[in-house]
Amino acid sequence: MKRVLLTGIDGFIGHHVAEGILKDKPDWEVVGLSRIDGASSLQRLFDMEEWRSGRAFWQRVSFHYHNLRAPVNEYLARQIGPIDVILHLAAGTHVDRSIENPMEFVQDNVVATCNLLDYARSLPVMPLFVYFSTDEVFGPAPVGTAYKEWDRYHAGNPYSATKAGGEELALAYENTYKLPLFITHTMNVFGERQHPEKFIPKVIKSVLKGETVTIHANADKSKAGSRFYIHARNVAEALLFLLDRYQSGDKYNIVGEKEVDNLTLAQFIASVIGKPLRYDMVDFHSSRPGHDLRYALDGTKLREMGFDYPKSFEQSLEKTILWYLEHPEWLLDSDAEEIAKEVRAGFERSRV
Repeated sequence: MKRVLLTGIDGFIGHHVAEGILKDKPDWEVVGLSRIDGASSLQRLFDMEEWRSGRAFWQRVSFHYHNLRAPVNEYLARQIGPIDVILHLAAGTHVDRSIENPMEFVQDNVVATCNLLDYARSLPVMPLFVYFSTDEVFGPAPVGTAYKEWDRYHAGNPYSATKAGGEELALAYENTYKLPLFITHTMNVFGERQHPEKFIPKVIKSVLKGETVTIHANADKSKAGSRFYIHARNVAEALLFLLDRYQSGDKYNIVGEKEVDNLTLAQFIASVIGKPLRYDMVDFHSSRPGHDLRYALDGTKLREMGFDYPKSFEQSLEKTILWYLEHPEWLLDSDAEEIAKEVRAGFERSRV
């Protein structure tokens, strides 16, 4: 039985990773660690179909409350027990809040990572440590550029700078203490149970309510910003793939298979819902300081290792949109919830 310590298990990506492990690795246990803040919710775990399906699933999960701004003390370490792998997904991730309060992100993304690394190296047998980082450490990507794993950093905001700091700490522990580890970069993850402040659920909610969607664009508002969107389940699959094939001290980009501009993305969402898209192109430099118009990672390394995503971007996105129509309570908007019911009823009538 392999035991995995997953920080941020009740976060958006974290609960999808937990789900992937429990589905694909029946002989693994997941030990969750979280401080349960505004970005997390244990309801994400309780809401999973597998969680409700029977005891065999949730008996392989345990949970511990802890704020990693403080060290993992002896009492907590004993409660956690022996660990084979640490997946460090807990982090402060909101760019705008990092601009308002950089020190909060230093505490959450640098100090917390150092505390967890210290815990890992103190164990009798050091576990594999996986540090989950972001494309934003590389900064904006000019058209035609896609950053490889070891390209230079050029952080555009305090959030990305603190994630880069966590990466360097992790590498230092591998070099100094021989702690086995690897680092991943990913970008613009979407999926079920994402916070409604994020772009895709925000667009779903706006389209349902007939509200105007803000599309961040270049200075003359002729070109929308673009990203390589990837579903959280595909991220989980990539992590599980790497756990069997990693090289210690290495880095891996987990990136969606195609680049999509945000206007095209919003139009796709509206077409699935069957309602018109109202949008406004806005100069992103004036409206979003610290953000970048384009991010891009090179996913060649993972592909050449033999990994392929189980579902395409369009399949994953359509499934996510339909899931929100079935579970509009996750949009946190009573009006959108009522309209979603009407849209679903329309779908049912069209099938008759």
